[in-house]
Amino acid sequence: MLTTMMEPQLLGWLSPLVISVVLVISVFAFYGLLVKTRRNSNKLDSTTSKIHHDRTVTSTVGSLNVNGRDTVSDVIVVGAGVAGSALAYTLGKDNRRVHVIERDLSEPDRIVGELLQPGGYLKLLELGIEDCVEEIDAQRVYGYALFKNGKRIRLAYPLEKFHTDVSGRSFHNGRFIQRMREKAASLPNVQLEQGTVVSLLEENGTIKGVRYKNKAGEESTAFAALTIVCDGCFSNLRRSLCNPQVDVPSCFVGLVLENCNLPYANHGHVVLADPSPILMYPISSTEVRCLVDVPGQKVPSIANGEMENYLKTVVAPQMPHEVYDSFIAAVNKGNIKSMPNRSMPASPYPTPGALLMGDAFNMRHPLTGGGMTVALSDIVVLRNLLRPLRDLSDGSSLCKYLESFYTLRKPVASTINTLANALYKVFCSSKDEARNEMREACFDYLSLGGMCTSGPVSLLSGLNPRPLTLVCHFFAVAVYGVIRLLIPFPSPKRMWLGAKLISGASGIIFPIIKAEGVRQMFFPATVPAYYRAPPVKGETKCS
Repeated sequence: MLTTMMEPQLLGWLSPLVISVVLVISVFAFYGLLVKTRRNSNKLDSTTSKIHHDRTVTSTVGSLNVNGRDTVSDVIVVGAGVAGSALAYTLGKDNRRVHVIERDLSEPDRIVGELLQPGGYLKLLELGIEDCVEEIDAQRVYGYALFKNGKRIRLAYPLEKFHTDVSGRSFHNGRFIQRMREKAASLPNVQLEQGTVVSLLEENGTIKGVRYKNKAGEESTAFAALTIVCDGCFSNLRRSLCNPQVDVPSCFVGLVLENCNLPYANHGHVVLADPSPILMYPISSTEVRCLVDVPGQKVPSIANGEMENYLKTVVAPQMPHEVYDSFIAAVNKGNIKSMPNRSMPASPYPTPGALLMGDAFNMRHPLTGGGMTVALSDIVVLRNLLRPLRDLSDGSSLCKYLESFYTLRKPVASTINTLANALYKVFCSSKDEARNEMREACFDYLSLGGMCTSGPVSLLSGLNPRPLTLVCHFFAVAVYGVIRLLIPFPSPKRMWLGAKLISGASGIIFPIIKAEGVRQMFFPATVPAYYRAPPVKGETKCS
């Protein structure tokens, strides 16, 4: 009753207090991080140079002596997943000769990469491949539903300003990828081949192509002016092109619920369960994907029945009652899969003749379904950079020019990455009382409506990927949590808990921002590469 009476009063003065406190905190925090980054810039630059100088690229060839006749393609794309297929079609449509080498061209069977946010769908439209979500029984997604301790809220995507066709899409990942591959292969200048790339071919510090084994097991070489590695989260080539710092905070356990009526049709569902979230969304007209997050790198054994027991005794009681029977039926059916959830900030070595894209380049926790949005956004950035160039053969000049890619992609990619990794930590239960207060505050903040709902959801959907907006809402949640603690009667214990809440929130988001890069994330226009012009030789558009 008291909480209900407080709500109008809270809403009346929450906004100005939040804005003032958030801005003060943000300015001082960013200033401190930026100063620290600048003080260490020389050290970091020298370290990066040393790493880049000392790196080795696996290759058994000697001098390649590549000439014009050997370079049969303009671009080699390693991998034909979402990123590789979309990239191949995009570059092929711009009249590039593209050679795609994919380890397995059969339809993939994965439990992630099934939810495309509205921001990602807008990128499909921009690339001209929106028809790839047709004829695969893809489902429209209009928002999220959030569940916690018997309470539930619906969070709608802010789609009012967009065409009626714009929404999220959810589907079978394999069906979507096959449609993308068919789209790419339909272009006469795109060659799609099954093979396993075993190494990059390097000469005098420039990547000239790849060595691979074709479908028959025969070893072959392929040459191109630019090699783009998109071989996914298990990439065996990225170590020579970046400094991979892979973190595995949890694993997803995946099931398919059949003929299940979700509480909110055409919505993703997130259950703030103990110990970590449960995610559900439709992937066809009759199937719902359920992903149970299990913290850590090990999951209960599926083979000896530990997993079945865990799902029935720990997870099932926390599910919404509408899906309980379907969940138990799916567990009894036994088609249970698991996969590790990886996050990895982008930390590339600019390498003449080569580029990383997709999950091989950058990963975030899949809770928010932002991976495909980041990949498609990166492809748009790269396409726009390459369009003015006719000739890609000058590896050094091209490499220097494409350094702008890493800066131009940052605001969108870092916003989605930071949101995913921070939100996962907030949504997990904890023995720390302050962390649990932050979790409760986040749920209640999203329930307030207005900008408290539409702002975070616009970030989640990829429709408004602005880093400063993200930070402001994140700390607004923390300040809201402190206000909830102090009203109506502050006590020393509650004040201490509020201080711990602010400290815990800072401890969650600032390390993520630091890993993403403060300057590139918030001040990209101050990075010299932001203004890099195309090489003089390539100013004419490709024909």
